[in-house]
Amino acid sequence: MALLTPRTTRRRAFGLVVLAASLPMFMATLDNLVMTNALPVLHDRLGASVEELQWFVNAYTLSFASMILVAAALGDRFGRRTVFLIGIAIFGVGSALAALSTDPAQLIGARALQGFGAAGVLPLSLALISGGVAPERRPLAIGIWGGISGLGVAVGPLVGGAVMEGWSWQAIFWINVPVALIAMPLAFVVLNNDFGRRARIDIAGAVLAGTAVLALVHAIVRGNDDGWGSAGVIAEIVGAVVLLIVFVLWQARAKAPLIPLRLFGDRSFSVTNIVGFAFSFGTFGAVFILIQYMQVVQGSTPLEAAVQTTPWTLAPMFVAPLAGFIAPRVGTRVLMVAGLGLQAVALFWIAVTMSTDLAYAQLVAPFILAGVGMGLVFAPSATALLATLGMIDHAKASGVNSTIREIGLALGTAVMTAIFVGAGGELRPDLYVDAARPAVLVGAVVLLVGMVVALWLPAGRSSTDAAGDETDAEGPASASPELVRA
Repeated sequence: MALLTPRTTRRRAFGLVVLAASLPMFMATLDNLVMTNALPVLHDRLGASVEELQWFVNAYTLSFASMILVAAALGDRFGRRTVFLIGIAIFGVGSALAALSTDPAQLIGARALQGFGAAGVLPLSLALISGGVAPERRPLAIGIWGGISGLGVAVGPLVGGAVMEGWSWQAIFWINVPVALIAMPLAFVVLNNDFGRRARIDIAGAVLAGTAVLALVHAIVRGNDDGWGSAGVIAEIVGAVVLLIVFVLWQARAKAPLIPLRLFGDRSFSVTNIVGFAFSFGTFGAVFILIQYMQVVQGSTPLEAAVQTTPWTLAPMFVAPLAGFIAPRVGTRVLMVAGLGLQAVALFWIAVTMSTDLAYAQLVAPFILAGVGMGLVFAPSATALLATLGMIDHAKASGVNSTIREIGLALGTAVMTAIFVGAGGELRPDLYVDAARPAVLVGAVVLLVGMVVALWLPAGRSSTDAAGDETDAEGPASASPELVRA
């Protein structure tokens, strides 16, 4: 038997690190679109209203968004692998409880628990990859990470459709349990237990930010029913704005802030977060509307709808790794601008052509454009986010970005559903299309704004990445005694 060379050993370690950090992230990503594809079925089986369907999605995203930064801080203090493992366990328990739900309220609660678990998984997965591979291989690792994230997007509807058609809607949650049981020992054995700055947890900041976002989303969800000029809705919106202002002021003076405001002095970090918000708002808000269009209007089963949307959902799986690989050569800016532009064009195209008797063949081209665009944003945005930051800031930076993207997803879903309901939309073919069209157009406009903002990104070519690596090698991240690996 041939002996392992040092190079072979490094390659094996590289692959195991990427797998161990990415598998739980894949599980959490898979669950987002598995859920979206199940909404029409849950409407029938659980008697869920349109508002409750939103909360099946938003309970997950809001609990996720409210806890990401806390999870990142806990990872810095108690070990990133430790919190990562706890997040996987909580996600698995939440999945089991979701499968056992018998009414909408129980499912909403279980989805919130899943979100708390995912908060310990997604941001730390990227930080664990960054700290577990050599700097020169980091862009490739991030590209693969983006591709696996794209795979979760791609197979989520397919898995959901196939499982619901062949078994039951509960099974879309049961499948997470064995994945969690495999992922936990793998992560424990393969990943380093990195630590960051061991500071006190900013509980006050977490409460302020979480309450503000929850109030804003709740106001948007109830706006059509209660009236946008009603005292309750206005009070919630004003309260959310006040809480966000207080949160920022608190972060400026807190000794261990949840969001270090100094990070926003980095142009690449700031612009990437704005782009991430626009991307999640426009893309996933539109997905919420369009997945149901395929079933409610086109009459597709969940599996058929999943297969029909694969030109959109499969593309990121192939495009994201390539984008991550070439980003240091052509620059993150050009890829992200192109990706956001392609998605905006695709949504405009779909909104303009959408009708009750639209042939599926006419959706294939815009679906492909949207999928390629998603793939061009996934990995380059992760690279741009961390490009000029020291390694000790990677978990916090990734947590901030994940929080902002999840808030974008929640607000996108809430706003587009509010537009849909406000235009008289219902889950009936004759009342769906006219209401869905303006909602999808809003998503396209938000993506277009994101594309314009992305023009302010640094070029992000290899020289920039090298600078970032030098920061890791020579700057505070590696010099600090606070960055320890177990």
